[in-house]
Amino acid sequence: MLILRGYQQKGVDNIRNAYVQKHKAPLFVLPTGGGKTVVFCHIAQQTASRNKRVLILVHRVELLRQTSKALTKSGVRHGLMNPRYTPDLTASVQVASVQTLVNRLDKIPPPDLIIIDEGHHATAGSWRKVLEYYTKALVLGVTATPIRGDGKGLGVHASGVFDTLVMGPQISELIDLGFLVKPIIYAPKTRPDFSSVKIVRGDYDKTQVTEIMDKPTITGDAVDHYKKLCSGVPAIVFCVSVSHAEHVAQSFRDSGYKAYSVDGTMDDSTRSRILGGLGNGTIEVVTSCDLVSEGTDIPAVGCAILLRPTQSTGLYLQQVGRALRIADGKTEAIILDHVGNVMLHGFPDDEREWSLDGKKKRSKKQIQEAALDVHQCEKCYAFSKPIPVCPYCGHVREVKTREMIQVEGELERMERDQLKRDRRSEVGNTRELDDLIALGKSRGYKPGWAINVHKARMEKKNKNK
Repeated sequence: MLILRGYQQKGVDNIRNAYVQKHKAPLFVLPTGGGKTVVFCHIAQQTASRNKRVLILVHRVELLRQTSKALTKSGVRHGLMNPRYTPDLTASVQVASVQTLVNRLDKIPPPDLIIIDEGHHATAGSWRKVLEYYTKALVLGVTATPIRGDGKGLGVHASGVFDTLVMGPQISELIDLGFLVKPIIYAPKTRPDFSSVKIVRGDYDKTQVTEIMDKPTITGDAVDHYKKLCSGVPAIVFCVSVSHAEHVAQSFRDSGYKAYSVDGTMDDSTRSRILGGLGNGTIEVVTSCDLVSEGTDIPAVGCAILLRPTQSTGLYLQQVGRALRIADGKTEAIILDHVGNVMLHGFPDDEREWSLDGKKKRSKKQIQEAALDVHQCEKCYAFSKPIPVCPYCGHVREVKTREMIQVEGELERMERDQLKRDRRSEVGNTRELDDLIALGKSRGYKPGWAINVHKARMEKKNKNK
């Protein structure tokens, strides 16, 4: 039998109440490291004991193995649907890779309950195809981050699939309860400027970001800070691309660390050996782009190194969450945020208000505002409209490249109150609209933010006259 923690049992009770209230597809939210797999495997066990059929959907073989291990531990007989395994369709519980199942929908008996691991993916084509095929089944989604990078909502009212949100505890609560460790964030005092990088499907274009980040100076800076702040602590480095991850791993090896990169092209045994080495101490650093952002459960990891800027709060939380799990002798998690993601998304243990709503569509006015741009003169540093010649000193503007200048500097420990004060002070000291727009762009904001701040100031000024 799976033994549930108090908050996990409360989550199970709240999910059950959602069905009692006639909801057909609740989405359960529990932070990374909170034990989502334990919760939904317990629900699968209880459902199967009532002679009901359960289908658990995952999108990676690592998640399939993780789920199978939890079900086996609780004595639940189950089948696995993945090219690497022989299916057992007679079992009441099936764990299926969605990519495999979508081509075999007529091969298994219809399920009574469909559980979707990493439920924030559920609106994608393959997942939706499965749900539309088994229309009579109840649905349960589980996720740490109920948000999509493309801005689409997860709720049925927003063209998603879920009809209610069931909230578990916040990260801060799990830290207070002793089930996660507290993160300590080191980041540059000013967020690097990625305003020249175009946005593709809600996040920075990988090709452009790779050009910026895959530089020996930046990689060397990451190695130096690791050596200085937490040398030898098991670490995961989140990179932009496979080639970037390989280059970073080589740089760590050149500095004497046991470091390897992992990617989806590796065979299972090699990938498992590398990730296992990170857990048992034979490997110190693993680099990757997307492979270990979700579902990788290695409690010994005590450091997350962020070399990939992202506008996705979900991806940011998934990445830093890899280092927050508890382990023997582990009292804290070190986050080396070289790209300033914390300045855009906040601290990992900030209180967050999730919803099933998508991002609101921008009005015509907002789209026009987003088209605004500013330029800082390379000679006198004044801001102006993006015209060829600086109106202040006459300097002829150079063509803007996609390269970020790497300057020497130290990552500083980020304290929540100090970060808030610094950010408020930075806004307060920025008076002109063009300067506000430039500040907003450095933080990843749209120009509408600066316009609203400036407008509020003008209204307050006129009111006080």
